[in-house]
Amino acid sequence: MTEKKLSSDVQTVEELAYSIKKIKQEISKVIIGQEQIVNDLLVSLLARGHCLLVGVPGLAKTLLIKTLAEVLDLKFNRIQFTPDLMPSDITGTEIIDEDSVTKKRIFRFINGPVFANIILADEINRTPPKTQSALLEAMQEHKVTAAGVTRTLEEPFFVLATQNPIEQEGTYPLPEAQLDRFMFNLWLDYPGFNEEIEIIKSTTSDYKAELKKVLTSEELIKFQNLIKRVPVAENVIEFAVKFVNSTRPANNANGFIKESVAWGAGPRASQYLILAAKTKAVVEGRFTPSIDDVKAFLIPVLRHRIIPNFSAEAEGINSLEIIKKLI
Repeated sequence: MTEKKLSSDVQTVEELAYSIKKIKQEISKVIIGQEQIVNDLLVSLLARGHCLLVGVPGLAKTLLIKTLAEVLDLKFNRIQFTPDLMPSDITGTEIIDEDSVTKKRIFRFINGPVFANIILADEINRTPPKTQSALLEAMQEHKVTAAGVTRTLEEPFFVLATQNPIEQEGTYPLPEAQLDRFMFNLWLDYPGFNEEIEIIKSTTSDYKAELKKVLTSEELIKFQNLIKRVPVAENVIEFAVKFVNSTRPANNANGFIKESVAWGAGPRASQYLILAAKTKAVVEGRFTPSIDDVKAFLIPVLRHRIIPNFSAEAEGINSLEIIKKLI
């Protein structure tokens, strides 16, 4: 029985590695460059995490997510966050229905846009914390409680939130508790010169990519379940936990950390480092992750979990520089 299970898992690893190659091929028909971002998005999706995408306007953040949903044949909803958005605009609301025969009035719940497989929370920091928190339960529990009733969201469920790093006037920074719910904080950079030439050529012509659907939601859930079963060596887990511990001023003898960090990363960072490492290993056709796989995700996992103190901010030291110094 164990041998059968092992043989099945080996086959699933091969299927996953092949499917990821096909997904990247399809996405590249629409998105030019940004290979690392696409890699990290797929790792996050397979590990059942959520992503925070930070980048200036015009870098195709929305197009990338929409393309990903299309290739995976998943239901996609985009929520444009604005200062007047209410929690019920995300989760859904009750309306009064009247039966045409009996004339009896009953309450009926209308699902909000959060009832989809992939949610794009566009410019999430444009709305007040009360509305931002409407996503918290959905992200953590994959459930929504509205009008006193808890409703389970359809799997797979993946939230991608975007932020514009330039314009901060009239925005509401995400609370730390919500930031911690995001597996990765990914920064999109400008495309290279040659990539930008290709982008201009394709977007200013009548070219329209025909995307093929690579995976079904059932296959994606099968791959997500596989990630949980991937074995991890003790020394790999110890490395992840030691590194996360070293970001906490109370646990670190390093004078730089004590002088620069107000709060370090919590245990969720260690969990996500291991899940990301497991996913990377399987996607590359390997059956267990190494310390190098953990190192590959130190920046996206820790960037939003380390809070520099006042003196570090005064000197212009941010969380990215602190991580690089620790590495």
